[in-house]
Amino acid sequence: MLKYSPVLFLIMLYVKGFTQVVLPTYPQAAFPTYYWQKSTHFETLQEKQKSVLFIGDSLTDGAEWSTLFSDTYALNFGISGEISAGVINRLPEIVRRRPAKVFLMIGINDLARNISVDSLLANIKSIVGYIKQNSSTTKVFVQNLLPVNDDFKAFLGHTNKGDSILKFNAKLSIEAQKSTFLMVDLHSSFCDQSGKLKKEFTNDGLHLKGAGYALWKHLIHPYVYELGSEPAIIPMPKQMVKSTGLFPLYQVKYIYYNTDSLLNEAESLRQILSAAGIVVKLAKGKIDHAAPFISLAIDKTKPKTNDLEAYSLRVSTQEIIISSPGKAGVYYGVQTLAQLARDGYYVSAVDIQDSPAFKWRGYMVDVGRNYQSVALLKQQIDKMAFYKLNVFHLHLTEDIAWRLEIKRYPELTQPEFMERNKGMFYTVSEIKDLINYCKIRHILLVPEIDMPGHSAAFRKAMKTDMQSDSGLVIVKNILQEISNTYDFPYIHIGADEVKITNKNFIPVVSTFLKSLNKKVIGWEPGGNFAESTIRQLWMDDAAIKANKIKIQYIDSRHLYINHMDPLESVVTIFNRQLAGVDAGNQKALVATLCLWPDRAVSAQADLIVMNGVYPAMLAFAERSWVGKGYKEWIANVDLNGQQALDDFKAFEKRLMDHKKVFFTKLPFPYLKQNELKWQLYGPYENNANLSQKFEPELENSDLVSKASQTVLGGTIILRHWWAPKIKSVLKDPKENTTWYATRKVWSDEDTVKEFWIGFNNFSRSQAVDTPPAGQWDSHQSQIWVNGELVQPPNWLHAGQKGNLEIPLMDEGYEYREPTLVKLNKGWNKILIKVPIGKFAGKNWNNPEKWMFTCVELE
Repeated sequence: MLKYSPVLFLIMLYVKGFTQVVLPTYPQAAFPTYYWQKSTHFETLQEKQKSVLFIGDSLTDGAEWSTLFSDTYALNFGISGEISAGVINRLPEIVRRRPAKVFLMIGINDLARNISVDSLLANIKSIVGYIKQNSSTTKVFVQNLLPVNDDFKAFLGHTNKGDSILKFNAKLSIEAQKSTFLMVDLHSSFCDQSGKLKKEFTNDGLHLKGAGYALWKHLIHPYVYELGSEPAIIPMPKQMVKSTGLFPLYQVKYIYYNTDSLLNEAESLRQILSAAGIVVKLAKGKIDHAAPFISLAIDKTKPKTNDLEAYSLRVSTQEIIISSPGKAGVYYGVQTLAQLARDGYYVSAVDIQDSPAFKWRGYMVDVGRNYQSVALLKQQIDKMAFYKLNVFHLHLTEDIAWRLEIKRYPELTQPEFMERNKGMFYTVSEIKDLINYCKIRHILLVPEIDMPGHSAAFRKAMKTDMQSDSGLVIVKNILQEISNTYDFPYIHIGADEVKITNKNFIPVVSTFLKSLNKKVIGWEPGGNFAESTIRQLWMDDAAIKANKIKIQYIDSRHLYINHMDPLESVVTIFNRQLAGVDAGNQKALVATLCLWPDRAVSAQADLIVMNGVYPAMLAFAERSWVGKGYKEWIANVDLNGQQALDDFKAFEKRLMDHKKVFFTKLPFPYLKQNELKWQLYGPYENNANLSQKFEPELENSDLVSKASQTVLGGTIILRHWWAPKIKSVLKDPKENTTWYATRKVWSDEDTVKEFWIGFNNFSRSQAVDTPPAGQWDSHQSQIWVNGELVQPPNWLHAGQKGNLEIPLMDEGYEYREPTLVKLNKGWNKILIKVPIGKFAGKNWNNPEKWMFTCVELE
């Protein structure tokens, strides 16, 4: 009776005291020797924050969880022969570790001992209750029991419990719907048609072989990493039809390709699989259908064979076939497959037919002002390729420095003629390497040699102005050398923000490049271009309004991420209708996302973090591949109506999945924000007295007389720099007014949590003044949590006047240490005050972007 009494004892405690689970005391003899060996071993293991514990019997004990998940935080706390009472006995050790997640599967040994289904369920509820009672932030996942198979005539005391397993799983499902744990259904995926454990997963009817653990890992992978149930694909394919069945990726031995021209694409896929621990060989020609395989094929028999970027991806239980009329399409199919294969073991059956809405999907970096190493450029190119961007625009020359080696004029890259990163430039071999690196990834490298403006470095080195007769000769010699050295089909000549003193300069340069069989690109507004020059729009839409079909253009308006808050950039880019059209045409090639960090940085990595490069890149990749969007430019989540909000929520879910899966070692300054609901109160006229207090911040003021509105987001922009061109949450913002915002935050326990808090996201292209000491900004903005004032950071350069040569250090929430905020158990009230004086800043370098950011870190 000893082995049963602990169960009955615990049930009575549970019924009498639901809110307080008290554990029984068990004698040493209650559990076998192996139990004590393992449980005492667990007690000696070092604690790890945010660990994931797998708790259960021999099924759990038999898995190499940390290897399956390539994660040392995945810890195996399974014990062969374990029963639910044994788990109860070691709960104090489990909760002491305060794990992030617990995955529990227990009960088959209980059922084999003829413990009732109801008693087992009561113990499961007690286990969950005790964990939540003593480690409230731990997420508990209860996995239902696997099927068994008595055909093997082994472990008959267990394998004859099929009916009891079904009853228990049914009751567990009902309990999960009203409890604090989530049930993970493993049972249905392991059953054969008769309801027994599939024979390919076991050799004794109870325990699992390797294939079983592979499937188990696949099924719980999204729960371990808090992902969507299905792999998230960015950009979203045009057509995707899901089917039943799984392709066993880990069983693949060969990647087949049908033409030598696809060797590069096959090798790319081989490397992707290799990184996941799957070793495969490449084979051309006849396919061996005996084993699961992947096939890459050029197929020109499909409709629209002229679309070389279109692809088909079909996944069944035995084969994956990627086909396209062109190599680029096959490559893009490979990238989609890499996203589908997120767990490295199985890929769900699916049929995808996909093609881009636009042909020009670009990303630009300014390396003239701030040099980036080849390694950092390649990191960004890799991400471009993964998300199907196909143009890498490299802005190589600036007033600050000339970064491109020119053999004929070595003085151009001499350190004394550079203002920053002195002596740092790209050699001929490095540029050729980058061209090839891009080409392998189906990316076109477009160099920009800015002329005649942004050319102070040229003037210093060559002792002449570009627009002079001698300067024009040098420019032509440079372009001739570039043409002779590299295979560039396009040359970008810039030609904006300059006073034209020689009206023949741009026509002569353009004609010369045309004679070299180069297509010319220039900024619009810019110089006196020929009709054949492709315009890259940076401010207005003159080329669009002109409606001259012969003028092609690339849209970069409001696509400068150096001007954007990271949370804002994803919203505004995702909602954009690029080039004012839903899909590409003869005139609208489409767009280039631009990184223009004029301000000096202390380390090149800051360029990626401070400008939120990767979240913005993914939003741009989605929009430039899918097309459509909205004509108006917005700064906040919920300004385009319900359908747009629903679309953004779905995208943000995919975006967050990609952050967790594909950016674990790269900066990705973005947090989920579509559910952060603020109530705004105002306006209160402050008569230029920004410190004036109003109703919402007065003591015991729960009600306010001012009108309010509900807005969503982590960053709320009340008025943009470029209002009314860019819509913000206030329809009619007024100077010398104060607004308040409130929101409630739930906490499972009394704790201190990290927050992103800010009131002015500094443009990395303007010499913005640093806030004064003791203030969040120059407007006397404030934030309270539960009535307690949250203090601003101790700024490293408090009150410093804006200076482009002094790097930003802690001014932005996304690159400084998060603010620590004390939260109480239950609901916590956040109150934010955002006053404004005049909309015009002190000068053009200090514009007033009226905004606030407040979001808790995950």
